[in-house]
Amino acid sequence: MLPIGLMRDPSGVVVKDPDMAVQGRLGLVFQLFLQLRSVAKVMRALNERDLELPRRDRYGDLCWTRATLAAVAAILKNPAYAGAFVYGRTRFRPPKREGALPQKAPRPMEEWRIVVKDRYPAYIDWPIYEKIRSVIRDNRAEYMRIKTRGAPRNGELLLHGIAWCARCGHKMYVRYKGGGEYVCNHLRTQEGQPTCQHIRAAHIDAAVGDAFLTALAPAELDALSRSRRVQQQTNNALRSSAERELERKRYTAALAERQFNRADPDNRLVASELERRWEAALNDVRAAEEALARQTPPKAITQVAISKELNDKVISLTGRLPQIWGDETISDAHRKALLRCLIEKVVLDRGERDLALARIVWRGGAVTELEVKMSVNSVTRLTRGTEMRERLLTLARDGVPDDKIATILTREGHRSPRCADKVLPITVGRLRRAAAIKVTAQRSRWEHDDSYLSPPELARRLEIPVNWLYVQIRTKRLLIDRQPSGAYLFPNTPSVLHAIGDLRNHVIAQLDLRICQPNKEGHQQLHARQMHDAVADLRPLETTIAAKALVDQNEARAVP
Repeated sequence: MLPIGLMRDPSGVVVKDPDMAVQGRLGLVFQLFLQLRSVAKVMRALNERDLELPRRDRYGDLCWTRATLAAVAAILKNPAYAGAFVYGRTRFRPPKREGALPQKAPRPMEEWRIVVKDRYPAYIDWPIYEKIRSVIRDNRAEYMRIKTRGAPRNGELLLHGIAWCARCGHKMYVRYKGGGEYVCNHLRTQEGQPTCQHIRAAHIDAAVGDAFLTALAPAELDALSRSRRVQQQTNNALRSSAERELERKRYTAALAERQFNRADPDNRLVASELERRWEAALNDVRAAEEALARQTPPKAITQVAISKELNDKVISLTGRLPQIWGDETISDAHRKALLRCLIEKVVLDRGERDLALARIVWRGGAVTELEVKMSVNSVTRLTRGTEMRERLLTLARDGVPDDKIATILTREGHRSPRCADKVLPITVGRLRRAAAIKVTAQRSRWEHDDSYLSPPELARRLEIPVNWLYVQIRTKRLLIDRQPSGAYLFPNTPSVLHAIGDLRNHVIAQLDLRICQPNKEGHQQLHARQMHDAVADLRPLETTIAAKALVDQNEARAVP
């Protein structure tokens, strides 16, 4: 049987129900779910406005009933509304005990026996239907596991409390022993099965942190305005449905009145029943009028005015955010609190070989998919390891030096097993020697870009002892990141040279070259109070990421 909203014309062709109230209510259900992303929230939104759902009674006739979880879920999960004919959506499970009847259970979408798309007139397209099914499946898994994230705590792993397993859908916990990693052992502890997966945390945390810092660009402020327009469109759709509901109930009341007036007054049994129906219809009309009156009248869609003070604060904050994020005086708990301002959860999958998948779910429902390059033990574990080895040996046989081979392979998109973005000369040398390929001459020093200075070059430029630089690095008066090759490289800029001179002359006590270019004041320590202020400044921006989800969903397809 066709679901409500679809019917066959006299020639047998499936068409949409000509009742515009039915079409509008079904379209509203899909539109609300794409915004609210929860079956229960859609049900509450309809019931709060006294908007009933069209259903079929046991005789197949149209009737209007109060929205329930089962009714909303049945509409959202039915592939006929996406224009598809599907056979084999359910199966019978064998009984768990003797004498019991087999139970009917739904099949996963990939196990449906027959799927014929574009068979019926569609209320939504197939990609949106698949997205709805995916959200419902994720929501169910979320309901069946622990939903609390816990308070941010000290500990270097950023995703504590918000990391979830993409394979089994359970919450992952952190393990610091043997190096930080995220572990999913729910099935092992509850059912005695093997550990689902464990993922090293360093690269995952770095990728999520970069995505978080990128999301706070000042250009994202216009998403607030787009979010307001999408919300206005949803409100207009709700009010339009309420007006149609009132029109339908007024027609029902007028029909009941005509039936009562045509009845024979002497036939009291019939007249009393018709009078009762008329009175009930009038009560429904009054309830619909009150529900419509409770809704605010639609306003013109306008741009959201963001004050200059808020805009300046956001720009100032995003400029300082990398420094705040990497400052040693900021506790891990504060860093996690800052992250959770915009990120709801991160779903992790170790994947195969050297790639891990991270799905960031932002506050509001927007999703960002990341492919994170992980460290592996050998070149053979790399996705392109065999290709890289063959190319490396070919260049080595031609007499190309190791550092030049590393540069060529990096340019071609290869990487070392323990380096995410480049091929190290030491990797080239190890593979070359394993293949018994000898090179007559090797360069004594690795080349670097002219925009950087090595410690000896910097010492000659400033006329200071080179050992003094290494002492400052060892005593942490001079903070700088070591390159993957093991060398220290200093930016060849006047500001850096001047700042190192100030450090030499004891004008400043500490210099940090890891985060940003120093100024005359040197490294500025950020205290916990400043971190609290930074987190507070981000609170008005929580809806920015939510706006992305609403805009993407609305622009992808205007749901009827």
